[in-house]
Amino acid sequence: MEYDRPSWNEYFASITRMVATRSTCLRRHVGAILVKEKRILATGYNGAPAGLKHCVEVGCLRENAAIPSGTRHELCRALHAEQNAIVQAACHGISIAGATLYCTNKPCIICSKMLINAGIKRIFFDQGYDDELADAILDEAGIELMRFET
Repeated sequence: MEYDRPSWNEYFASITRMVATRSTCLRRHVGAILVKEKRILATGYNGAPAGLKHCVEVGCLRENAAIPSGTRHELCRALHAEQNAIVQAACHGISIAGATLYCTNKPCIICSKMLINAGIKRIFFDQGYDDELADAILDEAGIELMRFET
């Protein structure tokens, strides 16, 4: 019996897209998963810190202040999906050194620096995010950056 089975990358990409549906951001829904040896270690989506009101409840600081995408990341209630995945792993004592990140968006400069220090080795992403500095430091760190092929 033959059946069509997704590749590992297709499988993890589809899970990453599902994780993004939990996002509470008004501008962009982003999902991230950290994977090592074909096992999911942690997941994250963009949203406010645990226990705080979400942007869908109180509005978007960035939108209200007309802050362009890709700038002034600190002016936001939410953590990025990659940050939440790293924090989730840390809270549960899970080492992510050597892991691969799957993310619906290419990481920004802040997330890229965190991923480098966390020991992430490869990043698969779906949508592009123009951040030349992030691209440069990921390249300098030797982290493979690849777009989903699904």
